[in-house]
Amino acid sequence: MKGQIIALLHEPGRGTPLAAIELESGEVYYSVVPEGIHEGQVIELGAAASVKVGNVLPIGKIPEGTIVCNVELSPGDGGKIARSSGSYVTVVSHTSEGTILKLPSGKTRYVNDLCLATIGAVSAAGRTEKPFLKAGAKFHWMRAKGHKYPRTRGRAMVAAVHPYGSSKRGARKVTTVSRHAPPGQKVGLIAAKSAGRKRRKRK
Repeated sequence: MKGQIIALLHEPGRGTPLAAIELESGEVYYSVVPEGIHEGQVIELGAAASVKVGNVLPIGKIPEGTIVCNVELSPGDGGKIARSSGSYVTVVSHTSEGTILKLPSGKTRYVNDLCLATIGAVSAAGRTEKPFLKAGAKFHWMRAKGHKYPRTRGRAMVAAVHPYGSSKRGARKVTTVSRHAPPGQKVGLIAAKSAGRKRRKRK
C-alpha cells in the first residue's frame, strides 16, 4: 500500500512534529516524523515496501543494522517504542524467537517479526539541548505538558518581596486581606468571609 504525506503538523505538548498521511483508500492517519521526509513525499507500507526513510515495514523484513523508529511491541498496537524527538531503535539480528532490537536505553529485547516499524530516526534531535534562558519559558513548556510548576513558599523569601517573608518571625500574620488591597499585599485569603478551622455551633 502507498500513502502520501499531505501535511507536517505541530502538536502542543509533543516534542516532535506529526505527519498526516493519506492512504490510497482515502483514509488519513497521523504518525511521528522521521528525519529527512517532506510534504508531498510518497511512502510505502507493507512487507514489500523498500527500505527507505519514512516507509513502514514489518520488523522481520528490515535488514540488520537498520535504524528504525515508532516500533510496535505487539502487532497492531500502533507503535510504542522510539517516538520522542531524536530517538531510534537499531535492528540487531533476526532469530527464530523474533527480532532482537537495541532500544534507546541500550537494552536489547525480542519483538515479534510482524510488528511494524518506520525506517529512520525521529526528527527534532537536539531539541532538549537548547536552553530555556528564563523561567517563564520553562513554565509555559511545563504547562503545555500538564506538569506542575514549582512554587516558592512565602516564608522562604526575604521580607522585602513577600508579606510572609523573613525567617525572623513566624507566619502568624493574619492571612485574610481586603478585596481592595494593592497587588503586592493581596496574598493569602482574599476577601475571606471566614478564616481558620470551622467550629460547630452549639444549639
